[in-house]
Amino acid sequence: MNAELLHWAALPCAFLLDLLLGDPPRRPHPIRLMGSVITRAEPWFRKRFSSPLVAGALFAPALILSTFATGLVLTWPAWQAHPLLGFVVETVLLFYCLSARSLYQAAMEIHGLLAEGKVDTARNAVRMIVGRDVNQYEADDIARATVETVAENVVDGVLAPLFFAALGGAPLAFAYKMTNTLDSMVGYKNERYLYFGRAAARIDDCANWLPARLGVLIISLAAIALPKASASRAWQTARKEGSHHSSPNAGYAEAAFSGALAIRLNGPNYYGGVLVDKPWIGAAFHPVRIGDIARACVLMMGASTAGAVLYSVLRWILV
Repeated sequence: MNAELLHWAALPCAFLLDLLLGDPPRRPHPIRLMGSVITRAEPWFRKRFSSPLVAGALFAPALILSTFATGLVLTWPAWQAHPLLGFVVETVLLFYCLSARSLYQAAMEIHGLLAEGKVDTARNAVRMIVGRDVNQYEADDIARATVETVAENVVDGVLAPLFFAALGGAPLAFAYKMTNTLDSMVGYKNERYLYFGRAAARIDDCANWLPARLGVLIISLAAIALPKASASRAWQTARKEGSHHSSPNAGYAEAAFSGALAIRLNGPNYYGGVLVDKPWIGAAFHPVRIGDIARACVLMMGASTAGAVLYSVLRWILV
């Protein structure tokens, strides 16, 4: 059995598994385990270093490197024992790093609720996937928040893991997921995490820098196949307005979606009760409507598929 072929096949097979099965909610999940490790490790580092900046600067790299080592411990012996066993272990671990189907399902659930006029239920559902105050949100506000989440998470949840899997297999993809999980849990600019979470936030910014910009190309390619979408508009909007965001990376995917679908994203939002006056992306386009959620989901799945193909080719070259 060709071990080199199996090394390559793990990536596209993991993506196909994600499309078929989605995120298993009731089974042990490595990403949820990462969150548990972060919660348990944070007090340990805070107690041993008086400076939260120093504690955080050691905390984040330690967990990321430990996760990479765990990925190696899980995959390397399996490959050594038998190529087929290595393929199975690698595929399953990569599958856990991807979330295209779960993102699609979460967004389309909100779309369905809004289409049925169940705004209160949709507001509760969107609260589970965004980090902003949504208490005053009406239907169009909920739709915009949902589309923005789809746009941002196509990179974090699909394209970036595929990129790192292409470069270093499951161990590097695992390390990326720990990086991303750290940022989502401690990378806040509030009193508790302003200093402690700074290293985690900066590492995540660095890790996503290239995948986010490659994501613009992939999203633009996917827009070619979407009716009434524009690849050139996606590219131009991302190039001109991708930096109009508080994140150095998230704005590029949002701008690509904004241009592709001709919709207005970002803008002022409440976070922790404080109004953050963020600039609009695609200010010249129309506001997000309920139907744009479905279009964004189709674009996200197209970009995910295109990314899986392109990064599978890169993986083939590297192995």
